[in-house]
Amino acid sequence: MSLDELLRRACVWRARSVAPTAAGMPSGHAALDALLPGGGWPRRGLTEILSSDTGIGALRLVLPALARLSHEGRWIIWVAPPHVPYSPALSGHGLDLTRVLVVDLPADDASTRVQAIWAYEQALRFDDCGAALLWLDTLSNLRLRRLQLAAEAGSTWGLVFRPAQRAGQPSPAPLRLEIEALAESLPGVLSSATSVRVKLRKARGAQSGMHCQLEL
Repeated sequence: MSLDELLRRACVWRARSVAPTAAGMPSGHAALDALLPGGGWPRRGLTEILSSDTGIGALRLVLPALARLSHEGRWIIWVAPPHVPYSPALSGHGLDLTRVLVVDLPADDASTRVQAIWAYEQALRFDDCGAALLWLDTLSNLRLRRLQLAAEAGSTWGLVFRPAQRAGQPSPAPLRLEIEALAESLPGVLSSATSVRVKLRKARGAQSGMHCQLEL
């Protein structure tokens, strides 16, 4: 096959061209939908969410979409979450708890990381899995590529939560977002909402560096 024939294939995407994008799932945040290719979250493939600190809203960013998937009868699989998911809060955000599965692994076991990656790949390939969530700091490009292929093969939305320090690491994930907490505009005023900036680090069919501000 010649190079010209290869470039004409639908499965090939060139960095300077706008990739064809399937319609996305509504994120529950209008400003974010306007930013994302397809007008929402992808239904398959890896999405990396990078954050400078824990507890600033990375999980809340995706809860509306996870709730939608759970009510479609799809499984939401959490692999080795850093904290035990709080059922009343998930239910309050609309998740069907009968479709939530948590894979718990020993925190201090030396083999936990290997087991977590293996379990996550199996979840991504599971036909009835709508979304699989994983929290890990270091992942090799080769391992990420394997997980991306698994998410594509299983038609699963794979969410990988990582620290913002990994933003400079190349990644095969089609979508990478960075979330940053913004300083309170009124010091001393208590609020249940968190103001964050969401920045596109990488997105097929959209320009990297675009950002929006959300109240979570």
